[in-house]
Amino acid sequence: MNILTFDIEEWYIEKFYKNAEAVKYKAYDYMLFRILDLLDKHNTKATFFCLGSLVEHFPYVIKEIDARGHEIGCHSLNHRWVNKMTEKEFYEDTYAAVSALRDATGQEVLSYRAPAFSIGESNKWAFDVLAKCGIKNDASIFPGIRDFGGFPSFGLGNTPCKIQYNGIEILEFPITMTKLPILGKSIAYSGGGYFRLLPINFIKSKIEQSNYAMCYFHINDLLDFKSKFMTKVEYERYFNEKGTFKDRLIRYAKANIGRKRAFLGLTTLLSDYEFFSVHEASKRSEHFPIINLGCFHSINDTITLK
Repeated sequence: MNILTFDIEEWYIEKFYKNAEAVKYKAYDYMLFRILDLLDKHNTKATFFCLGSLVEHFPYVIKEIDARGHEIGCHSLNHRWVNKMTEKEFYEDTYAAVSALRDATGQEVLSYRAPAFSIGESNKWAFDVLAKCGIKNDASIFPGIRDFGGFPSFGLGNTPCKIQYNGIEILEFPITMTKLPILGKSIAYSGGGYFRLLPINFIKSKIEQSNYAMCYFHINDLLDFKSKFMTKVEYERYFNEKGTFKDRLIRYAKANIGRKRAFLGLTTLLSDYEFFSVHEASKRSEHFPIINLGCFHSINDTITLK
């Protein structure tokens, strides 16, 4: 079962964290329509995890994705990371985002992905909050170590599963990982920077060896132009971390490597394999394994949907 997802945030990030350049908006529009046309060509439906704030600031983005028949999932309200919020803040953020997306499309929002895969061992309470906001499917778990998130202790990293936690159950569609030959390092080969770095034949071989692959892309991953080297102020405003020269250089390299072949790689995958949205995949959950993350006493046990 191969799942195709896109994280939709660039328009908002450009407006509120960068320079609000008109040329960037045009580039994002161009790539969005190119992706949607490609999916139409292959009769494929994907999940687009969208910021709730796009409804207010860039409503045409949500409307166009919805009009093409794709699943609209939630990617937070304005791209705040879960591990930088309290439980109450996360509830308010998620409730507002889900409500905005639901009102814009007239469809229930059932799937969620945390910005930067920022649900991990220290904030498992997020699953309880997601359930309170009506989320049935999560795709936030990155079962490895990464810069700003990750959940390396999570089991069943290469298969969808049912998470049981604090009396709730939610379907989890984790990022798929593999180990690099010789180095032995676990990487997420089916999306993001490693998708741009790795040869497409290597990625295809991993997909063919597994019964499950979660592919994830950003609009910016697929555009053939270089991101600018971030200033210290830009880096710290967006990442909420100290913007050392080294960290900014690493981020610049990761953001730009392999751009020229990224869209071609996506085109190749769609030509060679069948993909589903998260919602479509959730219909096959009858035999998903169960992973119990324990329980906790929530400080917000009395929270209910408004």
